[in-house]
Amino acid sequence: MADSPHKPFRPSGPRRPFAGKGEGPRGGPRRPAKGGAPGWSGEDDVALLYGWHTVAEALANPNRHFRKILATENAAHRLVEAGFTLPVEPEIVRPSEIDKLVGADAVHQGLLAEVDHLPSPRLKDIAKTDLVLVLDQITDPHNVGAIVRSAAAFAVSAIVTTARHSPVATGVLAKSASGGLEHVPICLVQNLARALNELKDNGMLVVGLDSEGAADLEDTPLHAPLALVLGAEGKGLRQLTRETCHVLARIDLPGAIKSLNVSNAAALSLGMARHALKRG
Repeated sequence: MADSPHKPFRPSGPRRPFAGKGEGPRGGPRRPAKGGAPGWSGEDDVALLYGWHTVAEALANPNRHFRKILATENAAHRLVEAGFTLPVEPEIVRPSEIDKLVGADAVHQGLLAEVDHLPSPRLKDIAKTDLVLVLDQITDPHNVGAIVRSAAAFAVSAIVTTARHSPVATGVLAKSASGGLEHVPICLVQNLARALNELKDNGMLVVGLDSEGAADLEDTPLHAPLALVLGAEGKGLRQLTRETCHVLARIDLPGAIKSLNVSNAAALSLGMARHALKRG
């Protein structure tokens, strides 16, 4: 069935389309409510999700609040055929209308949703879980999205990161996560070292991944509850972060190339951690 136009999308209030590489709305962290956690801040605090898996997983998440759904006629039929109960009536648009918002190179598959950001969990609740991932100023949304996807695959309870110097959970990050945002909550903190100390005070073993670590992660004694800390590609962990970890561990590689993309390193380290925790 051919896509046909109907009520072209007109965003309420000011919006800017994603940049050519799929970058979404950005902004500094909004001020937290007294005693609360910081939150993402974009334009009107809206997250944009696009692509079939990303939107479908969000639709299956009862904690997601939808504001708008834009869909081509084919995509809307696909949602109905898949048995989704839509929280809002989709606006039927041409693919080009979605292209204007996410960029012509984005693979949106005829679906885009405006949603509220999911709430940030509390550190003291996270500390009660078995495996947590901590990101130290990893800024590339593709990498963070891929890390979120791996975290969902390895049943990570939460990802801890700072509200500043982190990409907002929207757009290309959400697309790269392929629905992982619905399964791995992101805990936003204002100060990473303080957050790590709080996790330690609540009984978590905090292990930093560092090329100069004393031992291979595979040979490092690991136990739950466990927090793995990864630093930005190239820069690695910041000095204060390194000093705050209980132990630093490296990933030894047998091949000619001795370093991995940070998202690949995350997946490998999570696999090692899960294996170690399973052994007990």
